[in-house]
Amino acid sequence: MNLRRFTATLAARNREFLRDRMALSWNILLPVLIVMGFAFAFTSDNQDLFKVGVKGEPAGALAFLAVEHISFIPIDDLADAIPKVERHQLDMLLDLERQRYWINRTSANGYILERLLTATGGSLSKQTVSGKEIRYVDWLIPGVLGMNVMFSSLFGVGYVIVRYRKNGVLKRLKATPLTPFEFLSAQVVSRLWLIVMVTSLVYAGTNLFVGFRMHGSYLTLLLVLTLGTLSMISLGLIIAARMANEEAANGLLNMLSWPMMLLSGVWFSLEGSPAVVQQLAQLLPLTHLTTAARAVMIDGAGLWEIRWHLAVLAVMTGIFMALGARSFRWE
Repeated sequence: MNLRRFTATLAARNREFLRDRMALSWNILLPVLIVMGFAFAFTSDNQDLFKVGVKGEPAGALAFLAVEHISFIPIDDLADAIPKVERHQLDMLLDLERQRYWINRTSANGYILERLLTATGGSLSKQTVSGKEIRYVDWLIPGVLGMNVMFSSLFGVGYVIVRYRKNGVLKRLKATPLTPFEFLSAQVVSRLWLIVMVTSLVYAGTNLFVGFRMHGSYLTLLLVLTLGTLSMISLGLIIAARMANEEAANGLLNMLSWPMMLLSGVWFSLEGSPAVVQQLAQLLPLTHLTTAARAVMIDGAGLWEIRWHLAVLAVMTGIFMALGARSFRWE
């Protein structure tokens, strides 16, 4: 690689993006508006749907399990489920094998469910936990920022390179000493630092007003953001490698982004969803970015606890980058 050609291409791409004030403003304002909107709309303690974790099968008839408007979620590991009661992710936890249940003593939902359980004839022994409530906006912010990273990565690299090809820019660059590796590396690095910078500014700015929960390391969170961004930029390169039609590229990029937005746990938890949906979600880079970021922010997870997500993002980055670079054509 020729460092001079690489830096010249990188600087040109940076200036192009920074001069597009509309694109820059949209990348900053959209996640801010979404976060602030959800912070305003979902800071209430009231919820319409109860979530109850259930371990084991009832020894006899338990009328409580027939109550409508309660989501009963099968639980395999009590050790993993009890913290979810503390964080208000589950309103109640039933252990039918040992005839006991857990509620959070600070939860209004837990109190109501306990009264329902008693009224329907349940005779399980009570266990209590306590924990500071996790607001919906605390749970939401990693997904919203991850979604913004996804759109900026896919469309900021994939769509731009397709536009270059259509307008003949790549054809002219082909006549220069610039190599495909230098060109693609400059595109990736340019988009990477811009996304990391904008996402960090959005997080810091909204945190001043909302006050997000953050128990982990900011450096670990930055590593998650960087690896997640690289994986999705590399995914965008696959679309941009050969296509010269902006409309077709737009369709393919939307075909990639919408499943990730719906199945990666951005807006709602996948707990209780079909197993095939949860398995499919593991194939999406946004799932691992969002899950790892939430673990760092809410649970205080370190590198060892999120090593699986980091490894998957790194492997995805390598595979996507290799496929994109191998299939790239100037024309």
